[in-house]
Amino acid sequence: METVTITMKNAPALYLEADNVSPDAFAGKSAAQIAELSVHEGNTTSPLGKYFEVTGNAGATAADTKIVVKGDVKKVKYLGFKMTAGELVIEGNTDLYVGAWMTGGKIFANGDVAAFAGLALKGGEITIEGNAGNYLGAAYRGDWRGMSGGRILVKGNAGSDIGMYMLGGEIVVNGNIDVHALTHAEGGRLVVKGNAKSKVGGQMVDGTIFILGTIDLMMPGFKYVDTVEQEVDGVKAKFAHFIGDMGERHKKKKGQVIYGNLYTRV
Repeated sequence: METVTITMKNAPALYLEADNVSPDAFAGKSAAQIAELSVHEGNTTSPLGKYFEVTGNAGATAADTKIVVKGDVKKVKYLGFKMTAGELVIEGNTDLYVGAWMTGGKIFANGDVAAFAGLALKGGEITIEGNAGNYLGAAYRGDWRGMSGGRILVKGNAGSDIGMYMLGGEIVVNGNIDVHALTHAEGGRLVVKGNAKSKVGGQMVDGTIFILGTIDLMMPGFKYVDTVEQEVDGVKAKFAHFIGDMGERHKKKKGQVIYGNLYTRV
């Protein structure tokens, strides 16, 4: 695997849309060619090399390409946009849409990421060493298709509306989460090792949620079923099992009604 390193040298005054910073866009290009790829600051289109120093040549394919992003990129959006393969390492904090519409490959964010990371994720892995903003693994505004595959691991905390309209895949948050987790979910799995606020699983049709800490306020549409012992991400414990959201429409499979499942540690 060939490595391309891009290092911020001229920070943008506005926010920088860098959807070309992905193994797919870099594949088969030299450092000089990569520096000519376009980025957008406000209504101005410029070459990537205006903002970043580029070293190293990409591999022949996206799968053969690793990108390391260095410097102050907290005002840079769309890193890893629609990537299908390869690796992307972000050394600091960054802005919106990390790994949006990603279908494969791996992203390692060594700081915090802002809202809409893993937006409509279909495959691949995103690991966030810090905190994640709102709408992690969610649907785009106005769409009903959220994350459908892949895995997102957040080692810190996550914001509100994570997994909104989730269809599949897995989100694991080692810390705490804010309100509205897995709203409208029709599949997928969420594991929260810390605490959750209110409105967990609102209007949930299918999918699974594990809360290893506490929930400030349970949704009234969830019905207690039983207490079970489960092993979740290496932790074996007893959980109270709820199904819901009982006020939402539900599918049937072989004559059985399918509900969302919510497990809270006891």
